[in-house]
Amino acid sequence: MRKAEQLVQGVLQGNRRSIAKTITLIENNEPEAPKIVSVLYQQTGKAHVIGVTGPTGSGKSTLIEKLIRELRRRGKTVGVVAVDPTSPFTGGAFLGDRVRMQEHSTDEGVFIRSMANRNATGGLAKATKDAVRVLDASGKDIVIVETVGAGQSEVEIVKVSHTVIVVLAPGLGDDIQAIKAGIMEIADIFVVNKADRQNADKSLSEIQAMLEMNTEKKGWKPSVLKTTALTGEGITELLARIEEHKEYLKKGALEASRKDQVETELVEAIKQKIAESMVEDLKRKGEWEKLKQKILAKETDPYSVADRLLRKLRRN
Repeated sequence: MRKAEQLVQGVLQGNRRSIAKTITLIENNEPEAPKIVSVLYQQTGKAHVIGVTGPTGSGKSTLIEKLIRELRRRGKTVGVVAVDPTSPFTGGAFLGDRVRMQEHSTDEGVFIRSMANRNATGGLAKATKDAVRVLDASGKDIVIVETVGAGQSEVEIVKVSHTVIVVLAPGLGDDIQAIKAGIMEIADIFVVNKADRQNADKSLSEIQAMLEMNTEKKGWKPSVLKTTALTGEGITELLARIEEHKEYLKKGALEASRKDQVETELVEAIKQKIAESMVEDLKRKGEWEKLKQKILAKETDPYSVADRLLRKLRRN
């Protein structure tokens, strides 16, 4: 347990090597990982977590690089968790277009980590959420989570972020349809990036029109702005909108959001632990292979087996 204690101390001191090793333990689901996360959990809740999502090619990574640059200029420390699709061959992350972002890799006030989503629903694995906690506990002022693509499943990002930014760009196809698919409800800020392109104003107007039609959403009205990440144009305004949203959350919405996140995570944790315990018990008793064979032979099905096991658990 000494190793775990050393890692915890290193993380709390902001040691980059300790942070990296701890996130690796979490990704690999090592036995020490749950205990470390449990101890670090007590030291979380100070960082402002920003979720960034949007279609491939919208310039998310370049936008984040410019955000990091400006935040560092203002003396803020930054952690980034960049979630990539999982390679079907290695199980690891595909390397995204993060060359510009890596320019900050030698800055002691910045920590950047690419992680595989492990094919998790919504592009966010449990490891991603725990990695955010590690960066939070390490003292980072801002933690940015960049997720894979955009669409219905990307609503998962709201479970880990305080402020959600949806990045779109003109000429990438029917971006507005992507918004209709589900992320309209969870975006706090819309960014039309690559604003120097043709039809940028048209994209901006379409998003604003859709927001006007969405009369059901109460409280915070999502901001819509243009940026050109390559030149840094619009970054100052974007940070101002992020700060406005942060102040809005402090007035009560943040507490309500945290309660929802805690409830969701508690349900997920209970499901995971019960499932793991039941599977281990079945394997220990030699019943796991028998059940698989019965399903393969079409004598039963996975849902009926799960239902029977759950009824048995309730009786106990």
